Amino acid sequence: MAWDILIRNIKGLVQTCDHTTGAITGASMATLPVLENSYLAISNGLIEAYGTMDTLPQSATAKTEIDASGRFVFPSFVDSHTHLIFAASREEEFVMKIKGATYEEIAAKGGGILNSAKKLQTVSEDELFAHAMVRINEIISTGTGAVEIKSGYGLTVKDELKMLRVAKRIGKESPLTVKTTFLGAHAVPRDKTKEEYIDLVIKEMIPAIAEEKLADYIDVFCEQGFFSQAETERMVGEGKRFGMKPRIHANQLHRSGGVQAGVNTGALSVDHLENIGDEEIEYLKNSSVMPTALPGAAFFLGLPFPPARKIIEAGLALAIASDYNPGSAPSGNMQLMLSLACIKMKMTPEEAINAATINTAVALELENTHGSISKGKVANVFITKPMSSVAFLPYAFGSNCIETTILSGNVIS
Repeated sequence: MAWDILIRNIKGLVQTCDHTTGAITGASMATLPVLENSYLAISNGLIEAYGTMDTLPQSATAKTEIDASGRFVFPSFVDSHTHLIFAASREEEFVMKIKGATYEEIAAKGGGILNSAKKLQTVSEDELFAHAMVRINEIISTGTGAVEIKSGYGLTVKDELKMLRVAKRIGKESPLTVKTTFLGAHAVPRDKTKEEYIDLVIKEMIPAIAEEKLADYIDVFCEQGFFSQAETERMVGEGKRFGMKPRIHANQLHRSGGVQAGVNTGALSVDHLENIGDEEIEYLKNSSVMPTALPGAAFFLGLPFPPARKIIEAGLALAIASDYNPGSAPSGNMQLMLSLACIKMKMTPEEAINAATINTAVALELENTHGSISKGKVANVFITKPMSSVAFLPYAFGSNCIETTILSGNVIS
């Protein structure tokens, strides 16, 4: 018996299951299977076998053997919400916020989404790719193995296409699994009325993106001052007609109707949720929409954190993603997102890990291949540094607890 990689003497093999699962919901989110004193075998880029060390065949050999004594092995994170393609950072706005400027005041001074759009429109596709790959390598180093990447800083047909071409290229030229989302309806450019811009999104952007098969999904920033529930449903409906499944920016700054728009359009997820109440939680019941919290954005902007306990106690699933972007969440470190979820949203480590792996995989339709240690799934895992328990991962906030990263069966670091 010869495998490509054999990891021996694992202190704890995390989130093992012998079957493909859907979302983990409600009270079940607190359960996280951990197989102690175990091994993991990888061949042809897939998880081949695992079990306790006393069941490892004596004849087992591998091209690469790794001793994981004192260490845990986790499935790689699935980050289901990012804007990591951008031309430049926006730390000048960070300083303005520190000095008390509001989102509206920053936007009035040329900041916000339109600031990123202005910068991106001057950068070539190759430059944009090079900038993005720095961030890609960064998130790989902190445990991410699959990622969703949105457009939305182009705001012209040419530049939205440019962003999505770069996202597709990342999927081909990096070891990450990449899903792409068209978010043309991220803001209204200054040279157009809202109705003119919606018309552009529907009549020009969506058909052009569909023709090149650049987007798996369509998203809209459903928020006061941006796009209403009705406008969101209209644009999402057109995207669906061209084969793009919806996911919605919902209830970040206000109770904006985003959750309702997501349920009404059969969205895969509604993301943000800093401002939702009992009405929205009730609306999510009896739907397959994945509520997705972005704790990095709530932390960075000083917003209320999504009510994780209410969502879980209502029997719903919950996912956690990074929202990596230059304006409101300039970090794609999913270990930090776990820490914020535990500290500020009062999730247990087990709940947070489930939310950032299998539930985000469901949100990206990757649950059959990613998000857990299961036979036949893609071998996307990371080996921690020596750790005392699973809870140490979110406990050690700000530290990178990863020693070795394996993606698609290849040792990356």
